[in-house]
Amino acid sequence: MKKIITLLVLVSAITISAQTKYEKGMMKAFELWGAKESDKAAQLFERISKAEQNEWLPSYYVATIEILGSFGLKDEAKLNSKLKKAQEFLDEAKSISPKNPEIMINQALLNTAYIAFDGQKYGMTLSVKNAAIYKEALELAPNNPRVILSKAEWDMGSAEFFGQSIEPYCKDVEKTVPLFEKEKLPKFYPRGGIERAKNILKKCKKEN
Repeated sequence: MKKIITLLVLVSAITISAQTKYEKGMMKAFELWGAKESDKAAQLFERISKAEQNEWLPSYYVATIEILGSFGLKDEAKLNSKLKKAQEFLDEAKSISPKNPEIMINQALLNTAYIAFDGQKYGMTLSVKNAAIYKEALELAPNNPRVILSKAEWDMGSAEFFGQSIEPYCKDVEKTVPLFEKEKLPKFYPRGGIERAKNILKKCKKEN
């Protein structure tokens, strides 16, 4: 019995140690990201993803950093390099957490990066894919403010492209503010967006 208790204590200690190491690593990666050291943050998230193969968040954040860093690039080779890497890590995250709305809207953002770079080349095929992604994500998580906001922004962008009013989607953005305010999420889970929502609502008021 004593040996069993000792073994249980040892296993618990190892588990706590591993969790602590994971949490410390994630916190450090976020610190680097917050200090605008995105490359170092991505590298650390990547190392964590390899060490913690049951956690989808490190891979998700590697992809996020690569996607965000691709917007504004003029060199297609660099864009493809970043987004190919982002896709690999999104696929890893999906394999750990399938049908995850947070991962799904990140996939749509990756597609949007291609469209923003060359709408003529990527717009038609990826726009159809994004519409399907947002529809499914909203069905899975109808009260997730990031899903609602991401879909509304996509719809607004499409409306502006075709010279239409964004007003029909302003109510969707407005709906996200209280949802953001009352959101309680696990540690390291994707969060935020309320400031972006408020800025979009200012744009809505100007149009009206």
